[in-house]
Amino acid sequence: MKKQPVVTRRDFLRGTAGLALAMGLGSPVLEASGAEDRTRVILIRHPEVLGADDRVNGTILQQMLDEAVRSLAGEKTPQAAWKKFFKHSDVVGIKTNAWASLPTPKEMEEALRRRLLEVGIPERNLAVDDRNVRNNPVFQKSSALVNVRPVRTHHWAGVGTCLKNYIMFIRFPWTYHGEACSDLGKIWTLPGVKGKTRLNILVALTPQFYGRGPHSIDRRYLWPYRGLIVGTDPVSVDSVGAELLRRKRVSFFGEDKELDVQPIHIAVADKKYHLGTSDLNRIEIIKLGWQEDILL
Repeated sequence: MKKQPVVTRRDFLRGTAGLALAMGLGSPVLEASGAEDRTRVILIRHPEVLGADDRVNGTILQQMLDEAVRSLAGEKTPQAAWKKFFKHSDVVGIKTNAWASLPTPKEMEEALRRRLLEVGIPERNLAVDDRNVRNNPVFQKSSALVNVRPVRTHHWAGVGTCLKNYIMFIRFPWTYHGEACSDLGKIWTLPGVKGKTRLNILVALTPQFYGRGPHSIDRRYLWPYRGLIVGTDPVSVDSVGAELLRRKRVSFFGEDKELDVQPIHIAVADKKYHLGTSDLNRIEIIKLGWQEDILL
């Protein structure tokens, strides 16, 4: 098997700058702009969403999700917010993540199903799936998608976030592992996916902020952050998630400890595929709930 190349921070900065210059975009780091030019990402936390042994409190998680969606939509009630994103005639696929070591919590999947059913979407037009999305009849005829997964470091992509979560829409996912998974944004331009995603949700209840190897899970590098990161722009959501993991590494190790691979696919999704905003200066992070050790 061909050894996966190591991409350093210098490679990351050089590659991002080269991409920007090649496309006539100038510097990849844009100066801060006015609020009207900024995309909105909701970060919400609650100290009691995790109980003993990190057991998820489904009631509190539902409240967190509702408040995040309400704030994102700019509505007065969660009910109005959910109806702003979805209508009863939608066919909705909830793209989850089934990686056994850190899966999307069942409580989150149920919270999403509950609210979508309340919008009036028939159960037959609603499905939760990960590895079988290409063959799932609901996903095949979907008009809307919800993208939800835990945020963690990832051996091939640097970070496992929303952009990476759609790799199962590809027949041979491993064909996207080259060059630090830099071309993941291309998946979002395919007919079965393009323009369908209404919500992107990074579950940051117990993020993994450091790891080595393709199936790395080390309990020393999981921490009870007790949060959700929610937005309509997958690039902005991923940028916030990646920055959260980076800041935790600095806090934990006393330095910005390098990953095996830097998450260059996030900048590429912005600069090449125009899927959203990767510059943190142009992302408005709305912080709700518990603020202790928020890091961002």
